Amino acid sequence: MKRLSFILAALCLAAAALPGPAGAAITLKYGHVSPPSHGQNLGVEAFARFVTEQTKGEIVVKNFPMGQLGGERSLAEQVQAGTLEMATISTAVLENFVPQVAVMDLPFVFPSREAAHAVIDDPAWQEKLFSYLPAKGFVGIGWTENEFRDITNNKRPVRTPADVKGLKIRVMESPVYIDTFKALGASPVGIPFPEIYNALQQGVIDAQENPLYTSILIKATEVNKYVTKTGHILTECIQIVSPEVWDSLTPEQKRIFKEGAKLALKVNREETAKQTAKLPKLNVSVDEYAKANGVEVITLTPAERQAFVDAVKPVWAKYRQMVGPELYDYFMAAIAKHSKQ
Repeated sequence: MKRLSFILAALCLAAAALPGPAGAAITLKYGHVSPPSHGQNLGVEAFARFVTEQTKGEIVVKNFPMGQLGGERSLAEQVQAGTLEMATISTAVLENFVPQVAVMDLPFVFPSREAAHAVIDDPAWQEKLFSYLPAKGFVGIGWTENEFRDITNNKRPVRTPADVKGLKIRVMESPVYIDTFKALGASPVGIPFPEIYNALQQGVIDAQENPLYTSILIKATEVNKYVTKTGHILTECIQIVSPEVWDSLTPEQKRIFKEGAKLALKVNREETAKQTAKLPKLNVSVDEYAKANGVEVITLTPAERQAFVDAVKPVWAKYRQMVGPELYDYFMAAIAKHSKQ
């Protein structure tokens, strides 16, 4: 029955490609967990508009933000099973299905935002990493992103790896994240995202790690005294499509989807930069907002950041073996190359 549904879907898409009134519009669902105002969601909306316009209404993409169709793991499983057509999933979650994408979440691996974006935008790197997805039931067409992640806590200012030691910190339920904070001497705890505020307020955890903008949105800065701009991991997400849907598209439709994915990332980055620099309706930066609300904001010096890099090198070594030395070395060479440009 499931195979029959895939065949019918493919036939419908093929019919939609035909000229004239015989072609009926095909609706594809696109799920993700970003809130409506977030740059990532605005990027997905731009993708949806682009696809509808460029296919002249043959394909309509319907956006479901804020986890309406489930959490990230569930969304990935739905795409894998063919019951959801599209999603954008953080590499931290996707690595549970495709271990190789964990390389993107290595801590303190990107020396700058410019270098990170240059690597991510490198077509050769994208093609190489995305080549691991089809065998696991996904087709990658592009990226979306959140932000560089920072640490908030209510115990002490964090400037060195020693300051992290002993902190009970909420992290994403991802092997790389857990290994990272264990390497720093913390006690990582897997707590669902919606429960972070209560866990901090009740003292279940001392700290959490999210982009400062996200920490403000979830009001973590109301119950934490300190923020350290560690920028330890850039939260990248991969736009995935069900293989059955992808195979049913014409070459021209596939081109449109990939161009739309590039547009989504462009809009995503632009909107995130705007909102971080000037919080919507407040006209202050995230740093200024945190400071105005009694939070100490700490920016690491180059030497302090290097101390963190040195402390997590064992994590890099572990994942070199897990993702494969060839992929790992290719990734590190790409970072080195783009860092010099």
